[in-house]
Amino acid sequence: MRLHWNKYAERLGQKGLKIMESILLISDPVLNGTTISYELPNEGSKLEFESQMNGLLGHLKGHLHNHDITIEVIVNEKAETKRTYNNQDRYNRFLEINPNIELLRSTFGLDLKD
Repeated sequence: MRLHWNKYAERLGQKGLKIMESILLISDPVLNGTTISYELPNEGSKLEFESQMNGLLGHLKGHLHNHDITIEVIVNEKAETKRTYNNQDRYNRFLEINPNIELLRSTFGLDLKD
């Protein structure tokens, strides 16, 4: 199954569909009976994959001689909370990186504004 999956991806790349080729090669598909589980990193790549999935299914069904094959797409986004930083937080971070920033601030009488 993986051999034909990779051949299909290569064929798409030769046709100029490089994005779809890279989506197909992001991870390895996992075969569970007649269901292929495929993990993608985000919703955007899932939408692109699903738009081209019928061609892939036709290729796999024909080459594997199994018309019961289905593909299950799993999105595995690692949810990260983004923290908003105020000016003091940014200044403290820059100060950790380069302590000379304090000298610059005091020399020119600079102040932090929120």
